[in-house]
Amino acid sequence: MAAPLASKAGSVGTNSKPPFPELDFRSGARVEELNKLIQEFTKHDQREYDDQRALEIHTAKDFIFSMLGMVQKLDQKLPVANEYLLLSGGVREGVVDIDLDELNVYARGTDYDMDFTLLVPALKLHDRNQPVTLDMRHSALCHSWLSLRLFDEGTISKWKDCCTIVDHINGATNYFFSPTKVADWFYDSISIVLSEIQKKPQRGMPKVEKVEKNGTIISIILGVGSSRMLYDIVPVVSFKGWPAVAQSWLMENHFWDGKITEEEVISGFYLVPACSYKGKKDNEWRLSFARSEVQLKKCISSSLMQAYQACKAIIIKLLSRPKAISPYHLRSMMLWACDRLPANYLAQEDYAAHFLLGLIDDLQHCLVNKMCPNYFIPQCNMLEHLSEETVMLHARKLSSVRSDPAEHLRTAIEHVKAANRLTLELQRRGSTTSIPSPQSDGGDTNQPDDRLAKKLQQLVTENPGKSISVFINPDDVTRPHFRIDDKFF
Repeated sequence: MAAPLASKAGSVGTNSKPPFPELDFRSGARVEELNKLIQEFTKHDQREYDDQRALEIHTAKDFIFSMLGMVQKLDQKLPVANEYLLLSGGVREGVVDIDLDELNVYARGTDYDMDFTLLVPALKLHDRNQPVTLDMRHSALCHSWLSLRLFDEGTISKWKDCCTIVDHINGATNYFFSPTKVADWFYDSISIVLSEIQKKPQRGMPKVEKVEKNGTIISIILGVGSSRMLYDIVPVVSFKGWPAVAQSWLMENHFWDGKITEEEVISGFYLVPACSYKGKKDNEWRLSFARSEVQLKKCISSSLMQAYQACKAIIIKLLSRPKAISPYHLRSMMLWACDRLPANYLAQEDYAAHFLLGLIDDLQHCLVNKMCPNYFIPQCNMLEHLSEETVMLHARKLSSVRSDPAEHLRTAIEHVKAANRLTLELQRRGSTTSIPSPQSDGGDTNQPDDRLAKKLQQLVTENPGKSISVFINPDDVTRPHFRIDDKFF
């Protein structure tokens, strides 16, 4: 290759200079520094679990599943053999599309150390081999009412008290499954079961530190050993197959094409207890594609996920008042970006800074245009209901982030480090007594739990940030039945 020509007039010599460091045009921040800050945030945000912590995670999960088995036995409303979806991260982290304005504020480090969301089907429609058609005549896009006419008489009889009743002119009575009444029933049932459990405490049983109804979800914080775990439990309706309203989405090209099968992506969906801005809270459910999103996460590069987690930490703090933007909006934008941009670009390991800046730009663009399409039902604009004043307020806040992303990253790092310090301080002070698993008799011979703890540690290490689907039989909670993506354990 020919040497570069020396410049003419004004030349200061022919010695080549080192390339100028890559800068972000808007803020002047060095891209290399932003990458390092994102890596530091990731290091503190994703802590490694030792055997003891893994055992505590299992103990809490086992307690929650045992509790739900007892809820089922109270009045036989829940399916006998149920399939839960366990997601890492609470509802406030945007793992499902549920409005955050009805939720109490919990802070990692102050209130809990780890958080999970558990989707618990109250009803299942699992025998459909065709697109599922829902009753959307009364609802906004991405929402639906659910008539119990789809079910047998036994199911109608069991759930009649959790329905709103509509009498037709022809004399027929229609029972619509009510998300608010179901949530009330679920909270009351969980409270009864926990009260019974606490009357006869067993050695090794987690300490129930908090049980609260937050809108239509039930939040439980358990103290297990040196850990506090938040479970956001969401009553849902579970479907196999795919909703007819999202059929056109399958016809488009997507970033996951060829990486996972369509059967994996469209294996099922949910109705979650959330209504639209102008919807009727007692009747309206929201479509959720959480099961599909677990599969799609397998196709997202680690550098993009790191940028997403860092961006989420920034916006949760910055855009909390008024509550208009949730982390789920950011998740949707990330999925759209994966469809829009070349896969080999998104796979670059040292591009986390570019991805972070791009996500901020995307979010600001969506706010200014008051447009954020649902990834699976694009005709549904998730920002349509916001006022011009609200979107412009948040857009201006994001402008300050875009002008100095490094400073906001440092703040996010300090927040997560402070949360970790609080957790360690509580552990040192022995805020909760170190206890064995509920299956343990407290003796020295605890080999099955030790093996399970080691297995859980291995799963956590090998599958960072992945979600877990759990199949549990309430009549047999002695064996673990959980799946990380497509692997069963």
